[in-house]
Amino acid sequence: MSTSTGLAGLGGGRLLSLAPLTVLELDPAELVACAASAGYDAVGLRLIPATAQEPVWPTVGRTPLILETKRRLDDSGLRVVDIEVLRLRAQTRVRADFEAVLETGAYLGASEILVTGNDPDHGRTADNLAELALLAADFGLTPNLEPMPWTEVKDLREGAAILSACQADVGLLVDAIHYDRAMNTPAELAGLPRHWIRYAQICDAPAQRPGTVAEMMRQGRSARLLPGAGAIDLIAMLRALPTGIPISVEAPLRSAAPATLRAAAAARAARAAARAARAVLAQADDAPWSPLERTA
Repeated sequence: MSTSTGLAGLGGGRLLSLAPLTVLELDPAELVACAASAGYDAVGLRLIPATAQEPVWPTVGRTPLILETKRRLDDSGLRVVDIEVLRLRAQTRVRADFEAVLETGAYLGASEILVTGNDPDHGRTADNLAELALLAADFGLTPNLEPMPWTEVKDLREGAAILSACQADVGLLVDAIHYDRAMNTPAELAGLPRHWIRYAQICDAPAQRPGTVAEMMRQGRSARLLPGAGAIDLIAMLRALPTGIPISVEAPLRSAAPATLRAAAAARAARAAARAARAVLAQADDAPWSPLERTA
């Protein structure tokens, strides 16, 4: 059985989830084992690679790897918070591109889908997001649009406009580093409809914001810091989020360990990330009440 803390083990009743980017060298089955040994409550699973540089696993359909991942999930009791990464592009054909991925996510027990906006036409993005929401509902899944400064949906304002136009059952995913680099604020975050924020991702980063898009992308993908080790005001951000939502730890900690030691090195990294995240969450829970806290 899992060594995870369970719902009661994290301040505010929040699930703590291990994001795949934190231990990207692991395949989904290995990630589940890593998360269980490191004390997480849940995982995110990357079924579609985000870049050409990362490992490619047979993760769509009931492949041997997916069957083993499901077995480990069942044995550990871990929940799957989200699957990723679905990119909405100009040429996207929602059902043809994503139906098999959604079926796989549903089989694994996921509830959320991480979606990025890579189409400069925000009207088309809203239409595709609405179509994705309808398709995803057949599988018990909800799409969550993640603003990133280097994509076509750069910040909370643009994401909120698309969700408003979409008028479907969709969420807006807040990732601490993108929220900070886009210069969004706790007040903006607290002003969003509460039902839009279904889960959030945390990490940390240096105070100095990157001066180029290339450096911003590099930092976001491979040079984040553990929660509490940088300059992002995570406490204010967390206080502006709805209470009780799952928190995903997305802080890649690369190891130079040989392949034979890969799992052990990843487990150490995952445990360090969990400790850091819990410390920050405890501070947020202990912080004085703020008018930014919204319950509506």
